[in-house]
Amino acid sequence: QVQLVESGGGLVQAGGSLRLSCAASGSIFSINRMAWYRQSPGKQRELVAGITSGGSTNYADSVKGRFTISRDNAKNTVYLQMNSLKPEDTADYYCNADIFVAYNSGYTIPYWGQGTQVTVSS
Repeated sequence: QVQLVESGGGLVQAGGSLRLSCAASGSIFSINRMAWYRQSPGKQRELVAGITSGGSTNYADSVKGRFTISRDNAKNTVYLQMNSLKPEDTADYYCNADIFVAYNSGYTIPYWGQGTQVTVSS
């Protein structure tokens, strides 16, 4: 069994910063891609940022230059540093990880965290 546990959400004023963390634990051989998604009421879940095991990153256009994704492979943890936050960044943020659960597994299984709420006031 694998668990992803997020932390770091909260209420912040526009222009402020937050740092989200997501730690994966359980039956993990290795983790391929890790990512952050977000969903606000009435909208579809959207990709915020992703990072491969080798450190390659990609970002949604709306957060480029403001958000930074990073990971600590030794801790199976991914981070999202969010700066210059805007009210439109308000959403539930979800961690996602593609995990090899066994050494001889030829495919990854996607896992999701429970979500952490980020609210940016104007």
